[in-house]
Amino acid sequence: MNRCLRLFTPLVPVAMPLVLAAALLPQAALAALHAGDPAPPFALPRAPSGSLSLASLKGKPVYLNFFASWCAPCNDEAPTVVALYKKYHPHGLVTVGVDEQEDASRGLEFAKKFGLPYAIVVDEDGKMGSAYGAIYLPIHVFIDRRGNISTYRIGQMDPGEIEAAIKKII
Repeated sequence: MNRCLRLFTPLVPVAMPLVLAAALLPQAALAALHAGDPAPPFALPRAPSGSLSLASLKGKPVYLNFFASWCAPCNDEAPTVVALYKKYHPHGLVTVGVDEQEDASRGLEFAKKFGLPYAIVVDEDGKMGSAYGAIYLPIHVFIDRRGNISTYRIGQMDPGEIEAAIKKII
């Protein structure tokens, strides 16, 4: 093995994600949704059965919470999302958990662990995530009754931020 390669090989696992993230950020910034944009349509399998589409939620305020079972911030936020769902669901809020690039069993385990009372859809191939600019988890998408993005956030949100975004669409 080339001496330079051997010297830098231990750094590759650390450096490569940083290099890849830096390369993808400009593309991700272009792919990110913004307030006022129409929400991209989706139709995905629902865990444990059935399916759910954005079209079926027309006229309702929708909170999409993209997560994965391995995502530490997703695990941290789950109790808050459940509490806010319970508080605002009687006011018409529809919350949908989007299990990103995992099989349905992982999403169901996550739902059971946190007692998620709302629908979970499974985006195994990542196509919905791609349409919604999912380069990092969690992602929070708040869609108004007209089907437009009200608030879009990549990364963890504190409970007050999530509640403020919900109040904008109720």
